[in-house]
Amino acid sequence: MATSALALFLVGCPLLRWTAASAAQNLSSVMDASGHCVCTVILPDDTFPLRRLELLETSARNLTLRVQREMETLQDYGQRLARYEAKLHNASRRLQGLETGDLTPAELDFQELRKEIDEMEHVVGHLRSSLNGSDTTVEVVHRELQNMSVTVSALESYDKGHVVAMRRELTMLKQRLEDCQKDKPLVGRQPPIGTCDHRGIWRIGKPSVVQLNWRGASYKAGAWGKESSLRAGRKERYWVAPLNLDGRRLDSVRLYGSYQDLLLSRNPTDQLITGSGQGAGPALYNGSFYYNCYNARDLCRLNLESGAVDRKPVPNATFNNRFSYAGTSWQGLDLAADESGLWVLFATERSEGDIVIGRLGPGSLALEKTWQTSQYKPAATNAFMACGVMYATRAVSTRREEIFYAYDTRTGQERRLSLPLDKVTDVVRSLSYNPSDRKLYVYSDGFLLSHDVLFRS
Repeated sequence: MATSALALFLVGCPLLRWTAASAAQNLSSVMDASGHCVCTVILPDDTFPLRRLELLETSARNLTLRVQREMETLQDYGQRLARYEAKLHNASRRLQGLETGDLTPAELDFQELRKEIDEMEHVVGHLRSSLNGSDTTVEVVHRELQNMSVTVSALESYDKGHVVAMRRELTMLKQRLEDCQKDKPLVGRQPPIGTCDHRGIWRIGKPSVVQLNWRGASYKAGAWGKESSLRAGRKERYWVAPLNLDGRRLDSVRLYGSYQDLLLSRNPTDQLITGSGQGAGPALYNGSFYYNCYNARDLCRLNLESGAVDRKPVPNATFNNRFSYAGTSWQGLDLAADESGLWVLFATERSEGDIVIGRLGPGSLALEKTWQTSQYKPAATNAFMACGVMYATRAVSTRREEIFYAYDTRTGQERRLSLPLDKVTDVVRSLSYNPSDRKLYVYSDGFLLSHDVLFRS
């Protein structure tokens, strides 16, 4: 370490006390010819750490270059994906021509088809190397692509139906590959709220536990949700309706003016149910609370502004635990709101317990139209409506349900599904879909939960 000397000229040579002793290397004093005391202090010369600064600048420069190279790689990858999509679209168009009879298997370029599959395998290979084999979906796609490559080798001898099946399988694999690459492929492509421009539910999000119902853990049966409204400008409102300890009688509903008020249990309004209701199938829709009237097949409507109650029987509907859902008692009439209006789900003796879907007329308690399904109501745990489609659930285990059945009122077609629905307690007492935020509101053994609902675009 370089040093510098500092000479002090003093009269006399007093005892020197250096307060920063650790910084001084030497202290000395002598008397000159004129009688002055000359003190010499040798101090360290702390030079600026130029070498460390150079290393830091070099590291920053290297990091910048690495980021630039990664950005260029991503840009090139995006361009290759665009070309890859165009090639798959062309292959799909050619295979569609084969399906319609415009092309014959002999006219199809199977070599090009093999090349496109090889390109898909190349993309999957990059994903596998970047993820180090940790993504099971990528691994499954990789194995299926290998199987397809073997199958295409014999494709020329296949009939038309096999070629069409191969095209469909390629399309499905393409979608799954895009899902892996883009992480959240369908969340960003959800149709606008309030519209039904989609192909049905794709999946249900993980449960979000909001809180325990306001009456406590003993009140295991009930329902809750957000008001469904088709009127523009209406403020949001949340409702919680625990049933009495008997799991049947509904005496009141608690209302909150915002989600924040609900979370903080702030500014609640309790509305008594005149004459009581029963079951965990109510709904808050366009300013009125709809529920199954007590001990009747009647549908009741409570106007929350005036307090007036209207009621009307649902023709032939069973009630008082006749054909209720599995594990959920007293749910004869199940109200459900979606993008198109208000519905009631029930069963009749004539339907032998199968679910009947009824659509209520605008502002009316009368059934405008009904649809007969083939789904036995006691075999389902719950049901809800979304975009005119009824979805039914059933228990798979103590921690999972699944959406297993769907009936489309627009086409009259029904289908079987297997969409998992996670739960936090053994029994889901009610499900309420809300079209204004596309959430499922779940009352699960006294706990209030919500799930995001994602649709297939």
